Amino acid sequence: MLNAVKRACARSASVVHCEMKRGLSSLASVAATAPLIGFFGTVLGAFGSFSGGATEKGSFMRVMAGSLSESLAPTALGLVVAVLAFCFYRYFLARLEDFDIEMKNVSFQLIDELSFPRAEA
Repeated sequence: MLNAVKRACARSASVVHCEMKRGLSSLASVAATAPLIGFFGTVLGAFGSFSGGATEKGSFMRVMAGSLSESLAPTALGLVVAVLAFCFYRYFLARLEDFDIEMKNVSFQLIDELSFPRAEA
């Protein structure tokens, strides 16, 4: 009977672990790809700033500087998204590990209670 209880505890802990871990891979993917997408937006913005500035020489530099500084915004946004996604990923992963430890402790406590029942007074 105790072996069946051990298997049932392990099975239920595994099911709950998989349910809780389900969205973590998506969060890790967002953390990994957000800076790359932001950099891609910056490259497109930089190319766009070169195409529209063929007016006067003095204003060309002002237009160019303004366009290049605006083109850095996607990289900054991508980095902010990536840092936040990574922080939340690490937080949820730590909570999942804490939950796994707690599930093991409760399972062991249940097995101990079933193995050595207390004598009632």
